[in-house]
Amino acid sequence: MPVNRNALIRFRTIDTCLRNKYRKWTLEDLIDACSEALYEYEGIDKGVSKRTVQLDIQMMRSDKLGYNAPIIVTDKKYYTYEDPEYSITNNPLTENDLNKLNEVVDILRQFKGFSHFQEMTGMIQRLEDKVYTAKTKQKSIVHLETNESLRGIEYLDQMYQAIHRKQVIELLYQSFKARTPNTILFHPYLLKEYRNRWFVLGRKSAKEPLMTLALDRIKELSFASHIQYIENFEFDPDKHFQHVIGVTVDKGKRPQKVHLKVDRKNAPYIITKPLHPSQQVIAKSKTGIEITLDVQLNFELEREILGFGDSIKVISPSRLRSRIKERLSHAFDLYNTELNEQQLRYFDKCLASKGHVIANYVYTKKEVAKMGSILHHYKTENPPKKGSVYAIRNLLNELPGLKSFLLNKNLKTILDNIDPKLFLTKAIFFDKPAESNWYVTWHQDTTINVSGKVASENYSGWTKKGEAYGVCPPEKILHNTVTVRIHLDDTNEENGALQVLPGSHKNKLSNAEIKLITKNSIPAICEVRSGGIQLMKPLLLHASSKTLNRKNRRVIHLEFNSLELPNGLQWAERFEFSNPG
Repeated sequence: MPVNRNALIRFRTIDTCLRNKYRKWTLEDLIDACSEALYEYEGIDKGVSKRTVQLDIQMMRSDKLGYNAPIIVTDKKYYTYEDPEYSITNNPLTENDLNKLNEVVDILRQFKGFSHFQEMTGMIQRLEDKVYTAKTKQKSIVHLETNESLRGIEYLDQMYQAIHRKQVIELLYQSFKARTPNTILFHPYLLKEYRNRWFVLGRKSAKEPLMTLALDRIKELSFASHIQYIENFEFDPDKHFQHVIGVTVDKGKRPQKVHLKVDRKNAPYIITKPLHPSQQVIAKSKTGIEITLDVQLNFELEREILGFGDSIKVISPSRLRSRIKERLSHAFDLYNTELNEQQLRYFDKCLASKGHVIANYVYTKKEVAKMGSILHHYKTENPPKKGSVYAIRNLLNELPGLKSFLLNKNLKTILDNIDPKLFLTKAIFFDKPAESNWYVTWHQDTTINVSGKVASENYSGWTKKGEAYGVCPPEKILHNTVTVRIHLDDTNEENGALQVLPGSHKNKLSNAEIKLITKNSIPAICEVRSGGIQLMKPLLLHASSKTLNRKNRRVIHLEFNSLELPNGLQWAERFEFSNPG
C-alpha cells in the first residue's frame, strides 16, 4: 500500500512522541506535534485534523504497513506504547519494501560503469547486501563499519533538511573543551562524514569564518525560522577540503610538502590506499618507499601518521617531525610511568627500613616540561642574584598553576599507599645554578614551619622564616613526616646530588653522633632521573656536594604529614589533596 511523504512524517512523529517516556501524550498533543513536524519539514502551515491523526494511529496499529504498533490508551486519554522498547523504526522490511529496493538496486547497478558514479559502487553493494539478507534471512556477506554508540546521528536528517531548505538552526552545543553547553545560531552548508563520525560546516554570522561542528556534541537542535539564512555562494566543498586530511581546515594556512618514509612491510598499504589524493611516491628501495603529500598540518594528519606507529618516519617539515617525535615520546612515557602493586610495596618497605627510596618515571616529560615552563616564567619576572641558589617558598600559593602537574596521579597513589591521611605541609623550589659552590653538610631535618609566634615556654628555640617560624617539634611529628624531592633535571654527583646514610633515620642524633657516624660510614649517592622523585624521612642523615659541572639542578621539595600539632600550633602551610579512589 503506497504511503505519501506527509503520512510518513506523521507516523515518525507519533512514534517519536510515544517513545518519549518522560511525558504523557493526549490526542491533542499528537495533533500539535504532527502539525509542527509538517511545518518544519514541508512548510505546511494549515495543521493536521483530528481525524487524520486518528486514522494514522489506526494504520500504525494494523499490519497494512507491517508496523503492528502496540499503541494503547491509559486513563482514557493518554496514548503510549504497551511495549516501551517498541519503535516503527525497528520493524523489519515488508515484502513490498524489499521488492521496491530490489528495483532500485537493479537500476543503480546499471550506472556502476560510469565515471560519475564510481563513488556509488560501495553504496550499491551495501544496499544489495541489505536487501539480500532481509529477503533470504541469511547472514550478511558484506560487513559494514558501524558505531552503535555514535551520538548525534539522530540530528542527521534535521541537519540535512536545514541545509536543503536553507534554514537557520539553533543548537545547544558543547565542545570537548567546554565545561558547559552554549546556545548558538548556525547557518549550515555541508554535512561531512569522516571516520564514521558526522560533522556540519557552516557559520554563526556573515562576519565570522566557516566552522566545523561535530554532530555528536549537539545536545539539542531546533529550527530558527525567524532568522534570515545567510547563503554562501562562494563555498566549494572540493576546494575547501582539497589540501587537508580529515575535517580540520585552517583558511589561513598554506599546504606544505610533507615528506614521509614508509617501511617495506607497510608500503603496499600506502600505495594501494593513499593517505591523500596529492600523494606521490618519490623513491623506492629495499627498505621501503618515500612519499610526499601537499597538505595542511592538522590533528588528523598527525593521527594518520601515528596510526602506523614505527612504520612511518617523518622526514620533513621539521615542525611536524618534532611534533610526532614529541607525541611518540609522551606515549612511551605513559607506559614507563605506570605504577604497580609490587613497586608500591617496595617503596613503602624501603622508606621504612632505609629511610629513603628513589622512584624514577613518576612524572612524564610533558609534565616536567609544563612545570619547568611555569617556574621559568616566574623566575624571569623575579630574577635571582647572580650565582646564588634560587628558591621559591610557599610554592603552591605563589604558583597555584603547578598543583595539577605537581600532585599528579602517580604521586597521589604513592602517598596514599604510605598514609591516606597525609596532607602537604611545605613546598619549596630550589634551583642550584651551574658551577655553584653552595653545598650542605651532613645533617638531619629537625625543624618544621608553623604559623604565628611560638611561645618560649613551649619551645626553647625558634627561628623566623619569612611569615613562618621554624621550630623543633616532638620526634613523633618528625617520624610521621614524609619528604618528597621532585627532580626536574637528571641529578648525579657532579651537579650536587644528595648523599645519604641509609638506616640513620630511626632517632634524632646529637652533633657528636652525626660526626662519628658520617666519619665512619660510606654514603650512598642518590642519582635521580628527570621526572623521578626521592622519598625521605627527615631524620635521615644527608648532605649535598658542590656542583662540578655546568648543569643546573632544579628540585621541588615537598613535605607531608597526617598529624595535628600540639599546644595549639598550626602548620604554616597546609594543603589538602584528594587521593585516587
